[in-house]
Amino acid sequence: MKLRVFALTGAAAMALGACSSNNEDAVNNAEMNQPASDLNALSNDAANDAANAEAEALGAQQQQLEQENAVADNTVNPEDADEQNVSGM
Repeated sequence: MKLRVFALTGAAAMALGACSSNNEDAVNNAEMNQPASDLNALSNDAANDAANAEAEALGAQQQQLEQENAVADNTVNPEDADEQNVSGM
């Protein structure tokens, strides 16, 4: 049992030893791991596209509702004389 623990500890130490500071991919290329500066522009474009699509959909919905209300609005407006004749109330 002690021999297995010693062997596993040695193997782990050797595996960690392979991760030395000479690994440029992990240590020295931090700027390569950063997202591109265009990522902000792309996210802004996507947000603007979504906002424009929503505004267009709401505009179409508003136009449809206005058309439905125009058809349904058959009320007769009172005449000026009727509006002025409030003495009976």
